[in-house]
Amino acid sequence: MREWGLAFNRYFEKWMFLIIPSSLVLGFLFANALQPMVDAVPYLFAFVTLTMAIGCGLKELGGVMKKPGIMGLTFVLAHIVSPLAAYWAGTAIFGADSPYVVGLVLFTIIPLGVSTVLWVGMSGGSVALMLAMVVLDSLISPVVVPSAIHLFFDSSADVETGPLILDLIIIIVIPTVIGVALNEASKGKIQEKVKPYTAPVSKICFVLVVALNASAIAPYVSQLKHDMVKLVPIVIALVALCYALGFAGTSFMRDEKLQITVSYATGMRNISLGIVLAMGYFSPLAAVPVVLSILIQQPLATAHHYVLQKINKSKTSASGSAHVG
Repeated sequence: MREWGLAFNRYFEKWMFLIIPSSLVLGFLFANALQPMVDAVPYLFAFVTLTMAIGCGLKELGGVMKKPGIMGLTFVLAHIVSPLAAYWAGTAIFGADSPYVVGLVLFTIIPLGVSTVLWVGMSGGSVALMLAMVVLDSLISPVVVPSAIHLFFDSSADVETGPLILDLIIIIVIPTVIGVALNEASKGKIQEKVKPYTAPVSKICFVLVVALNASAIAPYVSQLKHDMVKLVPIVIALVALCYALGFAGTSFMRDEKLQITVSYATGMRNISLGIVLAMGYFSPLAAVPVVLSILIQQPLATAHHYVLQKINKSKTSASGSAHVG
């Protein structure tokens, strides 16, 4: 069983570039059957978070909190530089009064996505740093999101903090506390023992999350076909730019783990919250870019993972050649 679990995990990571897009397609094809299970998404996310948190101890988390500079830089890139780029591009293409501009900006100011924890863990980044940033960003989002919308569009959106905080507790806080406690109790040995079992299950949970989210937005996508030609290229460019900002913005630090972590942090957002805000407070058309972004950010995360692996291999080869020379 142990060998099977590790083999499954390796197989999943090797073919992830096909598995994640396929799960999106399956979510659309079987939307009617999957939609009743959408409420399970927070709990599936919670297990993914727990699996990642098991590898983090108090020492790692404490070290992250002592370095607020990198978190501040991430939030600037994700929530200041990215929204400005989204607003400029959207205004240039659709005009300042277009609801699509609202949707593009909204994508960049909603909190960092919980699924970044899984991608960061698989790509060799800092899970402790990513967990800390997701928690902090989610906590400040009830202030950040309405303020940014008011700043860009001179309007306010009253975000209900109660449901947001409850989701945060379920998805991040509780599994993180449990995971760190288990790590501390086992003196850091638990992750290696449970990885053959928890890693495959967490990957399956992640696939289910992607498929269930796709099923949830399927009714909207069918109504947006006439907008796809115009919006798809700009949304792809925006999401790709967000990944690039995080990677390039930390290149001066010459720290591979930080680059991996921040690039995922700036590239991925809590799209479920974005759709709720767009549909609840703005024109339904404002939800179009947010809906498209959930289709795009996971496949681009897969591509980003592939690029990171190639970069890492090239650096390793170059280092080995230099050492031999």
